Amino acid sequence: MRASGTFTVNSFVPSELKPEPEVVTALPVGVATIVKTFEGEVAGRSTTLFTAAFDQESGVGTYVAMESFEGALGGREGTFNFVHAASTTGDDRANEFFTIVPSSGTAALAGISGGGGLAVEEDGTHRIWFDFAVAGQ
Repeated sequence: MRASGTFTVNSFVPSELKPEPEVVTALPVGVATIVKTFEGEVAGRSTTLFTAAFDQESGVGTYVAMESFEGALGGREGTFNFVHAASTTGDDRANEFFTIVPSSGTAALAGISGGGGLAVEEDGTHRIWFDFAVAGQ
């Protein structure tokens, strides 16, 4: 099954968390928490632990995000986790990874598995889709 929608970032809060001992590289590493709202066949909200090695000036870097989603996919309500990552050289999105965390689903999403993707359109619209199955359904 596929469910798609759009999302809005409601908050992006950087953290002071730093590894000890810190290793300084050419790109600074940061951690943040994010809250998002989803609309469409993907409807609900998520909280995200986000980490990235990124240069604000050039737009070059890589991120990894672990999201906890609460809402509905294609009308099935519940919660689950998903993880995604990508790299950019400034104007692109490459080396993408997106998967639903096994055994993380609850309620009508218990047994969910699969993947999906993210895209940001030229007008700034953020899109998400899940290609998923729910065990036993």
